[in-house]
Amino acid sequence: MELNTNTKIDINSLIQNEVERISTKYNKDFLDCEDLIKITGLGRDNIRNLLRSKTFPTTKVGKRQVVSVLNFVTWQTTQNTNLEVNND
Repeated sequence: MELNTNTKIDINSLIQNEVERISTKYNKDFLDCEDLIKITGLGRDNIRNLLRSKTFPTTKVGKRQVVSVLNFVTWQTTQNTNLEVNND
């Protein structure tokens, strides 16, 4: 994807708005496997593998693994910002 050099993206605002949207929609501060399935559209096995991944920011509550909405949105945003910018 190519970005215009005049385009500025405020990542912090983007993250804050998305955290508010998801927190309001699900009425939660932490997301579990079922929530992540709904949000991402991925299957249960893929989400479970993601929750076990060392790079995914989970918190263990008893035997359950959850992720805070803030950590999930930040992780998702940083995973998708590997954009190549052309300065022709």
